[in-house]
Amino acid sequence: MDCACGAIRSAPVGVCPWGAPAPGETTDKGVRRAMTDRDRRSVLRLSSAAAITAGLVAGEGGIAHAARRAARRIVLTGRRTGANIPDVLTAGVPYFVRYELSDARGDSVGTENAHCLPVAVGLDGSFVVATLVLSLDDGLITAATGFERPLPAVTEPPVEARPWSHLFAITGGTGAYTGASGSITIDHPARDEDVLTIDLAEASP
Repeated sequence: MDCACGAIRSAPVGVCPWGAPAPGETTDKGVRRAMTDRDRRSVLRLSSAAAITAGLVAGEGGIAHAARRAARRIVLTGRRTGANIPDVLTAGVPYFVRYELSDARGDSVGTENAHCLPVAVGLDGSFVVATLVLSLDDGLITAATGFERPLPAVTEPPVEARPWSHLFAITGGTGAYTGASGSITIDHPARDEDVLTIDLAEASP
């Protein structure tokens, strides 16, 4: 008993005489354990933040992918409802044509409106520059072209008119056709009828 008391009295302040850490002190092993716990919590927080960031980036990529529009073809038929094509074209004198458009089911989907300007007139036809606006239920498509037009004498008879065609470059659009590009081929099988083949190129977001 006296030895034990002596050991207690001789032990340095803050040191347990039996080798255990005094209250309020931490051993090297305890320090390592505390640091390991802190490191683990930090890693978990960083991992969670990285996962959230990756999810946001992936989400944005998914939205961008969804916004990309695939290339597609639309075929419409038109019936002429207005025009002021002269019997003889004159350079610098414009004319217009207008058609009501319908889809493959025969449902009305909008109108076709073209403004045409002959810039050179020859004996067998004219070179014409034209702008085209398709006013459709889900937006506008605009286009432009320059083409060799046959004489009205062969394209405008009410019967046995000569079939002909021309090609437009799509210049833009609105609504469902915002940023549109591609081409429009217009075939004229008869004076008052046309068929539009609209080839829309793939659109980037």
